[in-house]
Amino acid sequence: MTHRDALRLFVSFPEELVDRPMIYEIVKQFDVVPNIRRANVEDHSGWIILEISGPHEACDAAIAHLQGLGCTVNRMEGDVVEG
Repeated sequence: MTHRDALRLFVSFPEELVDRPMIYEIVKQFDVVPNIRRANVEDHSGWIILEISGPHEACDAAIAHLQGLGCTVNRMEGDVVEG
């Protein structure tokens, strides 16, 4: 089991997922460590800049889970702007 450095992800999600505890789910199901860097959640949609770390397989499975729920997940390159 190889451990990977934190992956930076931009996760956007539709209205039907606004109230769902998606980050909690990936922590419990895949044992990844989340770090929410920035987020915007409104009634009709939302997005999160999320770093996850853990074993390669767990991170890949967590991303697939989010996509399976209906999220759009894009990997970010470079530094996340603080603010």
